[in-house]
Amino acid sequence: MEPVTLTTDRLLLRTVGAQDTDAVYAAAQDPDIQRWTTVPSPYLPEHARGFTEELVPGGWADGSMFTFGVFLHAGDLAGMLGITMRSPGEAEIGFWAAKEHRGNGYITEAAVAAARWAFTRMSVDRLEWRAEVGNKASRAVAERAGFTLEGILRSALNNKGVRRDCWVGSLLPSDLGLPPTAPYLPGRP
Repeated sequence: MEPVTLTTDRLLLRTVGAQDTDAVYAAAQDPDIQRWTTVPSPYLPEHARGFTEELVPGGWADGSMFTFGVFLHAGDLAGMLGITMRSPGEAEIGFWAAKEHRGNGYITEAAVAAARWAFTRMSVDRLEWRAEVGNKASRAVAERAGFTLEGILRSALNNKGVRRDCWVGSLLPSDLGLPPTAPYLPGRP
């Protein structure tokens, strides 16, 4: 699939490439990004090059992962957001915010825009979010974007060789006022 560009009032969500390697590298030096995400630590220049020049274009090309750089209209990298296809109709969202751009709602805004795109253009009917228990910033973004916290999955996240518990939540098309692509029959307790 060819990469797409999404826009919001404040943001431009587009694929990243070689021209963005330095910005990705600089942002990923933040200890919080290295602690709470699965980026390598230490994060080296070759990791940024592999990400922007191989992993991102490869994911778009084979339709497995759709990665967007979250840019301010002025051009600054505010964060990264990816949607990974898990199975037909199901995908997982992940994101991080550059330290200097946290607290402005940019990643929440980007998550909602990307979710709308996934629901309307990629036939996704369930978008799942996961974060290590304790990553309160990620949880706050997910909840502000409309995700419903569903619980804790034990030992469900591997971060740098250590199994960790994670929160899991979901966003459905109906949560954003959109129709599903497949019928949904909620369970009754």
